[in-house]
Amino acid sequence: MNTRKGTHPRSVEVRRAIDQLVDLAIGLNGKGSVADPATKADQSRRHLIEEMVATALRLYGDEINVGELRLMRQSLREMRAGFTMFGKYRSLRKIAVFGSARTPTDHADYKAAVEFTRLLSQRKWMTITGAGPGIMQAGIEGPTPEWAFGLCIRLPFEERPNPLIAGDPKLLPFRYFFTRKLAFMGNADAVAAFPGGLGTQDELFEALTLVQCGRNSVIPIVLIEGTDEHGAPLGYWRNWQNFVQSSMFDNGWVSREDEDLYDIVASPEEAVEIVTGFYRRYQSSRYVDDLLVLRLDSPLGRDACAELTREFSGLLVSGVIEEGRSLDGDDAPDGTPRLWFRHNRKHFGLVRRMIDRINAIPHEASHA
Repeated sequence: MNTRKGTHPRSVEVRRAIDQLVDLAIGLNGKGSVADPATKADQSRRHLIEEMVATALRLYGDEINVGELRLMRQSLREMRAGFTMFGKYRSLRKIAVFGSARTPTDHADYKAAVEFTRLLSQRKWMTITGAGPGIMQAGIEGPTPEWAFGLCIRLPFEERPNPLIAGDPKLLPFRYFFTRKLAFMGNADAVAAFPGGLGTQDELFEALTLVQCGRNSVIPIVLIEGTDEHGAPLGYWRNWQNFVQSSMFDNGWVSREDEDLYDIVASPEEAVEIVTGFYRRYQSSRYVDDLLVLRLDSPLGRDACAELTREFSGLLVSGVIEEGRSLDGDDAPDGTPRLWFRHNRKHFGLVRRMIDRINAIPHEASHA
């Protein structure tokens, strides 16, 4: 156990007791003997769990009331439940779907949400949405509950979960909005928003803010326009964009490049193509020290990297965009190709634009 100053309670007895408690938990969970050699990942997991136990014990010495303690306890429970549930489906792509709970089932937006999520499920995508009525129910009806998660929020006026997801093991109840949002954005490979009210706007701006600030990986965010009974666009997202442009972009509160963080689309089919096309070649990204590493499913070639370096020099601290199959600290056992560069950790709208360029490079030219 790490006993650096300030890391754990001062008492040697308490530190020893935490060690023993974790040893006991390892045995009870069937994770093997404490004498077995542990991997680096196991050691990290143990250290982090010990830190959480130690932090919880420090609360005895803090001036924290019972209500605040209950909040921390419930938050940890909800995060654990979310991580545990979604961990069973890591291999599948997922999209978070937001929209009004007041949308009736015969409305064009409801039908569009059903069609959109149905088409995505045919491509092996799962849907993460709320568990209420309206667009949330449509987001479960389209893919069927087998391919959907329902994240239920407890509110005084909230109805019970819609009948499609009620009783499903992928129905997760939440007391707090912030833990629910973590479950949404921590597991979503894309976001789709249909017309809605304050909750929809809150969820959308949360997604845009996390991506814009680099606190979430760049993912496709599609805003699917509402239509009237004749199929003509109602202009909900165009009106929203007019507000964003006149009040934010034009005043310099938001960079123009951040317009690339979202797409306004007219149909479910167009939204599906944008979402799935984002992962045409690009697969995922992560930071390794000061490098942003982009994993691809096929290589680009040396000439493509030189072109990307010239076009997206505004993303670089120094050096150039490089391509390879091995990088210290991020080796892929299957030899997955990747790009990397020293990112200034800004301009994520440009990162989105670069990913679009990478996906647009023809595969037949990738070995040039």
